[in-house]
Formats: sequence, C-alpha cells, structure tokens
Amino acid sequence: MRDKIVEAAAKLLREQGIRAVTTRAVAEAADVQAPTIYRLFGDKEGLVDAVAEHVLSAYVAAKLQTHVDGDPVADLRAGWHSHIEFGLANPGLFTLIYSSERVAQSPAIAAGIEKLRDRIRALATAGLLRVDEDRALAMVHAAGVGAVLAVLDGAADRSDPGFTDAMFDAVAGSVLSTKPAADDDSLRTVAVTFGTRIPELPGLTDAERMLMSEWLTRSLKAEPPSTGAS
Repeated sequence: MRDKIVEAAAKLLREQGIRAVTTRAVAEAADVQAPTIYRLFGDKEGLVDAVAEHVLSAYVAAKLQTHVDGDPVADLRAGWHSHIEFGLANPGLFTLIYSSERVAQSPAIAAGIEKLRDRIRALATAGLLRVDEDRALAMVHAAGVGAVLAVLDGAADRSDPGFTDAMFDAVAGSVLSTKPAADDDSLRTVAVTFGTRIPELPGLTDAERMLMSEWLTRSLKAEPPSTGAS
C-alpha cells in the first residue's frame, strides 16, 4: 500500500509539479482513503519526503552502475550529463530537494555525492586534479546543481544545449590539470596525487599518515607565494 501511494504521488509530481501533490489528489490517484495516507506518512510533508527519496533512490541506483572505464574525465562528464538530464526531467522534485533542508537529510543524495567523490578520487589518483579533493567535490557538485536550477528558473535558455556543457567545461578547467602530474610541473597537482597514496605508505603509523594528510591539505589550501618584485 505504501509503495502504491508513493508511486502515485511520484507520477503526479513528475507530470504536474509539486502543487499537484495534495493528499486528496494522491488518495484519488492511488485509490485509497485520505486517512490511510496520514496513517502511513503522518502528513503531506512526510509523503513528499517519501516520494523524493523514492525517485532519487531509483536515479542514484542507476547512476551507481554507470562508469567509463579507463577515462576518469569522461566518467566525470558522463556523471554530469546524467545529473543534468535527471534534474531537467524532474523539475518539481529537483527544485524541492535543492531549495530546502531535505538535502542534508536524504540518504539518496548522500549516496550520489559519494559516487561523485569516487569520481573525484579517480581523477586525483590519475594525477589530473589541481585542487584538493574536497574543494573539487564541492565545486563540481555546486556547479551541477546551479546549472540545473539556472535552466529551470529561466536564467539560462532551455533551448541552448551548450549551456550546461559550457558550465562543465568551466568548472573542469578550474579543478583539472591539462596533463598528468608526472608530466606537469605544478606542485599542487603532484601534491594532490601524492595525497591519494598516503594510506599505502609503509613504515608509518595511522597517526603519522593522518598528520601527513593534514599538512598536505593545509598546503593545498594556502595561497602560493608571490614571485613578483616587491
């Protein structure tokens, strides 16, 4: 019964938007009595939370299966495209989730962010990351959410297929190195790559590895010294 109600509400949300998800409309669509919804979900907000998690979980489960072998940049771009497609296909849900406190409470969103973190780690391991992993994660995630919201609220032209690709290129240009660390003279890129191997270093205690990671992270967040004349 719970699944039947959630699926009916999800269909209303997808086809008509969040305002269509009323207790009465969902009850009629699911062919149940309104008190059943209150008994299972508490109130409309509880129902909306269940619907959001249901749709997001299905999307994240599919996203976790997508992977581009051997090319971490292509893998990141594929993840970006699937995120954009999902957001534009589910405008009501996307706006609802990313304009409220539900973001911090959603296990599905947390799982999606962990998938993005895996993609960022793969870039760092390949020597292609020029900022630390946490900053890269935050920048890519924020850009992806912002790109979808910009299209949905009309700030960007929905008919312009190049907008979201341009957003990806902009953020990728900020976090990615143009060549692997072995061929790059950027100390930051080398440091980020080295940071992914700290857990494998022999002869160190866990505390020493943690301290080394802390030093490296602090160094990456620091501004580089000026080389100009004073």
